[in-house]
Amino acid sequence: MSTRSVIRLASRTLEPGAEPGAEPVTYAMECAVCGRRPGADVGCQDVQRWALAHADRAPSRHTCREIIHRPRRAWTRG
Repeated sequence: MSTRSVIRLASRTLEPGAEPGAEPVTYAMECAVCGRRPGADVGCQDVQRWALAHADRAPSRHTCREIIHRPRRAWTRG
């Protein structure tokens, strides 16, 4: 008795997660000097305001990191 394997090469693609129930896009900001972040992940404009206010309070802390979480969905094309 012999065993045969069939391997099908499939093309995968990655797209934004837009299906119902997909996670929302979230934004965060982090000070690259002291590591502080605003409270919870909020809207893009809110984290930008936080970064500007943080730099105003401590002028030596003018470098920050923008952190964006965008859900993606991988699927196999025909």
